Amino acid sequence: MQLEILEKKLNTFYQDFDKKELIPPDPLEIPHKYNKVADIEIVAFISAIFAFGNVRQIVKILENLEKIWGKSPKNYFLQFDEKLEFGKFANLKYRFFTSQDIFTLFELIHVAILEFGSLENLFMEKYSSKHDNLKKEISEFSTWFIEKSKEKGKFTNGIKFMFANPENGSSAKRMNLFLRWMVRKDELDFGIWQGIRKNQLVIPVDLHVSRISKEFQLTKLKNISWKMAEEITKNLLKFDNFDPVKYDFAICHIGIRKKEFSIDSKR
Repeated sequence: MQLEILEKKLNTFYQDFDKKELIPPDPLEIPHKYNKVADIEIVAFISAIFAFGNVRQIVKILENLEKIWGKSPKNYFLQFDEKLEFGKFANLKYRFFTSQDIFTLFELIHVAILEFGSLENLFMEKYSSKHDNLKKEISEFSTWFIEKSKEKGKFTNGIKFMFANPENGSSAKRMNLFLRWMVRKDELDFGIWQGIRKNQLVIPVDLHVSRISKEFQLTKLKNISWKMAEEITKNLLKFDNFDPVKYDFAICHIGIRKKEFSIDSKR
């Protein structure tokens, strides 16, 4: 596909999809229920971690978790009491996240908020504006949670999956998704982390993004990996050198909603 035609089409779809009312069904709809920055950050983090599998099932588990953290997530996690809260998670699970895994996630967020004040402060501990992308920062961020789970004797395969490490080749899709929500600003994304350059973001790659990106010739790689995510992002930089990941939601939902997108179409 010729670059100028692809660029025009991607910009058209970005404009078409960049509307808050078009978010559902998507885990992003859950943090959009909140107004306070501290609440949005925490809910977005949890929503991103659960963002795999059937989207309606993702929204369902997040709505169940909403009943636990209530109207003020930041206050809930500040006051989190392991003994009092444990029973609330007994019947909760999502795919291969057990109830214990989900409870451990809440414990880890509690520790992070107490120690750093916010997830942003934890992430920015290792941030450098000199890096081309956020690979190193994501690795350090995920490693912090992994190490804390090991200290508690609660490291499991579920926890390992929650905190993917790009240094090991993972595309780190859900971490990249969370960062997109935090750093970018439009009708979809919140832009509440203002110390990170948008062109350091890497596109969150799942099956939909991988398939559509192959069709658009944005990647030549076959398997989803950090290298694929970097390659797609590098090609999107040709269309927007300052904000390449703005196309993510449109590309993903072209796949989810089975939209027509071909070089021969008028759209």
